[in-house]
Amino acid sequence: MKTFHRLFVAAAVASTSLTSFAADFPARSITMIVPAAPGGGTDTFGRKVAEAVEKILNQTISVENRGGGGGTVGITQALTAKPDGYTVAFVWNSPLTAIPHSLNVPYKRSDYTALMSIGYSAYTVCAAPAFPANNGAELLAELKKNPGKYTLGNDGVGGTMQLAGERIFTKAGVKVRPVSFKGAGDTAKAFLGGHIDLYGGSIPPIQEHARAGKAKCLLMTSAQANEDLPGASGLKDLGLADEETVLWWGLIVPAQTPQAIRNQLEKAFMQAAATESVKSIMGSKGATNNPLGANATNQLIDQEYKALEQVAKAVGITKS
Repeated sequence: MKTFHRLFVAAAVASTSLTSFAADFPARSITMIVPAAPGGGTDTFGRKVAEAVEKILNQTISVENRGGGGGTVGITQALTAKPDGYTVAFVWNSPLTAIPHSLNVPYKRSDYTALMSIGYSAYTVCAAPAFPANNGAELLAELKKNPGKYTLGNDGVGGTMQLAGERIFTKAGVKVRPVSFKGAGDTAKAFLGGHIDLYGGSIPPIQEHARAGKAKCLLMTSAQANEDLPGASGLKDLGLADEETVLWWGLIVPAQTPQAIRNQLEKAFMQAAATESVKSIMGSKGATNNPLGANATNQLIDQEYKALEQVAKAVGITKS
């Protein structure tokens, strides 16, 4: 009986201590790890969100870029930090839902939890001006008539763009030859240089070239069309809305971070994501501001992980 009493008291003290700790949070600067190089979309959006959160929490948010391994290096660092809410990671979805199907990453789904996401940007497939198609339906028809004839650039083997494209093409009965590059910028250069037939990647690297008439974007990987690329069909228009895969950004922390602290961070970052400064920077980069809370974002991760796992297996992508 005395042993039980001691355990009960210890648990009560620990609980009280945790509650007090959460009530004082944040008492110091928070480190936001961005698992990408400076200057890209993830870094740009992360820093703008951090600026907004600083005003909400009245604490400094220190942004640290930790690129490498397609985002897996920075994520690993964030997830091995003390789970106290003072280290968070602002990420994009590829190292969470795509890369684990082609690489043996040092973390599991159970190691982290998402607190929120800020929105998304669809990938697009673009062709040269003379390509014999002027919309998504015509693109798929041309590809279907010529299986394996055309090359499609992507930003990495087993990355989100490759799997997003294959998810659509598998459903439509289409085969292309994937060609991988280090990023969407390199894919765009190869496409504009005539080294590949089709550009597959995010909107910003190709947007100005499309406006200048050097490329015509025909297909989005999102259900909806995008006003920045008026000639590109959304998947809903093609009867393929269920095959949507987009590039999105959000916040994750170690799974054992106390719930009370997770709640505070979720509230603050959701508020930050809705500010005009964040909406403006996302809009200028062709992204859609659509904040989702913890529950919705975790559901998104689980659903997308499963869908891309099936696609990876279907096209023969194996872990290395």
